Amino acid sequence: MLQVRDIDVYYGDAQALYGISLAVAEGELVTLVGANGAGKTTALRAIAGIRPVARGEVLFEGTPLRKVPAHHRPGLGIALVPEGRELWPQLTVLENLELGAYERSARAHRAQSLDYVYELFPKLADRARQLAGSMSGGEQQMVAIGRALMSRPRLLMMDEPSLGLAPVVVTQMFGIIRRLKEQGLTILLVEQNLSRALEVADRGYVVETGRVSLSGTSGQLVADPAVRAAYLGL
Repeated sequence: MLQVRDIDVYYGDAQALYGISLAVAEGELVTLVGANGAGKTTALRAIAGIRPVARGEVLFEGTPLRKVPAHHRPGLGIALVPEGRELWPQLTVLENLELGAYERSARAHRAQSLDYVYELFPKLADRARQLAGSMSGGEQQMVAIGRALMSRPRLLMMDEPSLGLAPVVVTQMFGIIRRLKEQGLTILLVEQNLSRALEVADRGYVVETGRVSLSGTSGQLVADPAVRAAYLGL
C-alpha cells in the first residue's frame, strides 16, 4: 500500500532524513522505533505532505505523491494523527470531528463516519458540544483519532498517541489501536512506548539519526540485543 523509497528531507539547511526507505502492506500495523529527534515524526510528515521530499519518492497504492499537496492526500486515503493532537481548542468536539470530513468523498459519508467514531469513543458522543480545549489529554487524543477516522482513511498514521497520558488511558488507547487493526485498517505508528507498540505491531523499523538502522518483525526486534538494551531497558 505504502512505499517510501530513499527519501531525503530537510528543515532549511539541516538534513533530517537520509535515504529512508520503508513499506507498509495493506492490513499491516508497522511501527517506527527510535530516540527523540531520530526522524520518525519527519517521516510521517513527509508521507502526509507536510514536509517536502528533497530526493526519493513516496508512493501510495502505486501513485507517486510528490505533486499531491498535503490537503489532497486525505482524499486518497491517508490520515495523520499528529503528535500533540493539534486540535482547535476553541471549537467543540463535534466541530473538530467534522473538520476531518472536509474532502468531498468523506463529506458524503459524514453521518455514517460520525456514528462509527461515537461507537468507538462513546464519551465523545456525550461531550459533542464541549469545547475541545477543556477536555483531558486522553479525551483530546480520542478527538484527534476520531477526526482522522472521519476522513475514512485506508492508511492511518499515528504520531505518539500515548504521549503524556496516564497509564490506564494508555492501556485504553492501545486497546483502540488493536481494535482498528483487527478491523483491517492499515496503520503506521510512531510510539515512545516501544514495548506496547511491539505488542500490537506486525513489523518495525528502527530509525537512528535520520536513517533506518534495523528492520524486522516485532518478534525479531524484541529479541534483538541492541533494541532490548537501547529501547526496552533490558
